[in-house]
Amino acid sequence: MTNNDIVQKLWNLCDVLRDDGINYSDYVTELVMLLFMKMVHENTESDLLKTHILPEGCRWTDLSSKSGLNLLDDYKRILLALSSGKDANGKQVHNDLLISAVYADAQTRLREPRHLEQLVKALDQIDWYSAQQDGLGDLYEGLLEKNASETKSGAGQYFTPRALINSMVRCIQPQAGETVQDPAAGTAGFLIAADAYIKQHTDDLFDLPAKDQKFQRNNAFLGVELVPSTRRMALMNCLLHGMEGDDEGVVHLGNALGMVGANLAKADIILANPPFGTSKGGDASITRDDLTYKTSNKQLAFLQHIYRNLKPGGRAAVVLPDNVLFEAGVGNEVRRDLMNKCNLHTILRLPTGIFYAQGVKTNVLFFTKGHPKDKLQDENCTANVWVYDLRTNMPSFGKRTPFTEEHLKPFEDCYFAKNKKATAKDGGSVENAGAIFDRMEGDYSFNAKEADTTEEAGSNDDLAKSRWRVFSRDWIRDSKGDSLDISWLKDKDSVDAANLPEPEVLAAEAMSELTEALREMDGLMQALGAGDEAAVQRMLVHEILCESK
Repeated sequence: MTNNDIVQKLWNLCDVLRDDGINYSDYVTELVMLLFMKMVHENTESDLLKTHILPEGCRWTDLSSKSGLNLLDDYKRILLALSSGKDANGKQVHNDLLISAVYADAQTRLREPRHLEQLVKALDQIDWYSAQQDGLGDLYEGLLEKNASETKSGAGQYFTPRALINSMVRCIQPQAGETVQDPAAGTAGFLIAADAYIKQHTDDLFDLPAKDQKFQRNNAFLGVELVPSTRRMALMNCLLHGMEGDDEGVVHLGNALGMVGANLAKADIILANPPFGTSKGGDASITRDDLTYKTSNKQLAFLQHIYRNLKPGGRAAVVLPDNVLFEAGVGNEVRRDLMNKCNLHTILRLPTGIFYAQGVKTNVLFFTKGHPKDKLQDENCTANVWVYDLRTNMPSFGKRTPFTEEHLKPFEDCYFAKNKKATAKDGGSVENAGAIFDRMEGDYSFNAKEADTTEEAGSNDDLAKSRWRVFSRDWIRDSKGDSLDISWLKDKDSVDAANLPEPEVLAAEAMSELTEALREMDGLMQALGAGDEAAVQRMLVHEILCESK
């Protein structure tokens, strides 16, 4: 039985929970509390965990041997004990802060003992030996991915496609001893992929001295997540991948755009996919007073946090929507500051449909703090920006056309100068290894030569059809007004209705553009001193949207 088979079995258990009034949005949270207990049991039985991390009386065997009302009552008691460290009588059961964090405020919504018994028996019947061959952490990842793809919203808002995460990590090349952060951690996908990359290159850390192994387990990775239920899944995910973190775990609860983010130590690497959209209630959730450019646009605030929080020579890969690349006003200021303080060396234009928020157009920005020749330089650090267009003349990805790592391979070949790989010995940075200076324009993957071109394509007919181009900082300033919305290819037969994306994708794109236009108008009214009128209009829009639900 493969992990995919097991994931499907676990997902089918949702039918049991639906009979108890639990919907898809609560399903994974309900299931993972049981699933984590079972996985800890399996890992302990197979000696993958040397000691049982759950206290006595709160383990899988304390559930699997019971039935009926006793089972449900005991389960509620166990959740209370794991959450608070004490049982129903106030007796201290454990003092493990990490376990308390994993089960913080945990409570079951199950009302029927028979439904809980069905779940326990179903988990006991799964072929866990097969699951362990691929890794229980990977099985858990598969369940999170399934949840994101099926529910379309909720989980989908924080789930980044694994193919993209892995590609970004391969490009950044995290090394043992470096600190890696994600200020919008979600279920910790980036941190887990970075850990897996390092383990792959260190024989599962056995090549490292004991002191360095401890650093990797407890201090190398740190994430911040605002939503408690999401953080719970992230902590479980990390533990199942052998990542312990500090007393609060690898992922801390909090707001990276608030005091938690302001107090983060500077990092060697930041990997992130910040949440899309505008801060609710204006800029109420953006409380940082150390960000130079004030904005209610969360992505622009996160971008400022990220490049400010890198160490000199530190590197980042960040997923950002199109509006960050072209937004005027504060957007221009942030982009200018980014290119001044960092070497923004690469932009990957992603195809549509790879995120579960359909219609969102996204990009990955790769940058390094400082200048390639002087990491302490803090002015004029970007000389050239390389752009790979993986969006034009590409299919609309989704269930029928899955986005895989094969789609990213041509980009990675270009990133590393046609397979001339940079090495960690040169500081772990592609730029420091010289690979960027060996790059050459020109890549014609995925039938690029069939695309039409825009005026920005230039006069070179050969490069005009290329997906891989370089643009100077001077050209970006003088010709684009510091906009990074750079495209030179047009979709072939783009007006052919037969080739249009699905209607829901088009509708989502239209709504996304309208939302951005409304937000910019709101900013203009604020600047013109019409804040009260803007507030009335925001309330009116809110009422209209609420009425349409």
